Amino acid sequence: MKAAVVRFPGSNCDFDMYYALQDFGVDVAFVDEKATSLAGFDAVFLPGGFSYGDYLRTGAVARFAPVMDAVRAAADDHKLVVGICNGFQILTEAGLLPGQLMMNEHPGFICDEVPLEIVNQTSRFSKAYETQTVTLPVAHGEGRYVADEATLEALHDNNQIIFKYRTNVNGSMDQIAGISNRNGNVFGMMPHPERAVDALLGNTDGQAFFKSLLTPIMTEALVTE
Repeated sequence: MKAAVVRFPGSNCDFDMYYALQDFGVDVAFVDEKATSLAGFDAVFLPGGFSYGDYLRTGAVARFAPVMDAVRAAADDHKLVVGICNGFQILTEAGLLPGQLMMNEHPGFICDEVPLEIVNQTSRFSKAYETQTVTLPVAHGEGRYVADEATLEALHDNNQIIFKYRTNVNGSMDQIAGISNRNGNVFGMMPHPERAVDALLGNTDGQAFFKSLLTPIMTEALVTE
């Protein structure tokens, strides 16, 4: 399996994602924002950070980067596209996920570990978890998920809400922490599973996230070799 980690000016969680994927045996490579093709990659990851300094709104400038046309093409081709924190913000700004991430309910940067509830335990992003609650790090100032009522209703009806906060972390509607698109191949979340895969860091609750989404792709790759 080959995965791309897209780097925008201001990305700062790119190496976190790179090493997390590498730990799970993925052939991973960095791709910068000027790339016009993601051909040959099985999955695309948009890491956290402050793309383009988060000017205007978080992700609002990054959505116009040349690479985003290739990201859309990968999503349309049913390839796996994952955005974490700033990556989630970029995916919503680009229209690849519904809703938007706004300033936290109480303005300020939150850096903590928070409990999450796995709402959809059969999704490709959560099915390896053997528990319904996990704890993952968060680090954001604009992580409050907002959407209109019709969008929220559709997210519930189609089981697109994968993770919820168990407490009011940032004022997100319905405590939403992570969602997928309707096709189930594009996913975004504000918490950082890539920062919770090594026992040295004191938290391994992110391991099952990567096992959930990578195992089917890697198994398929082995079958076709």
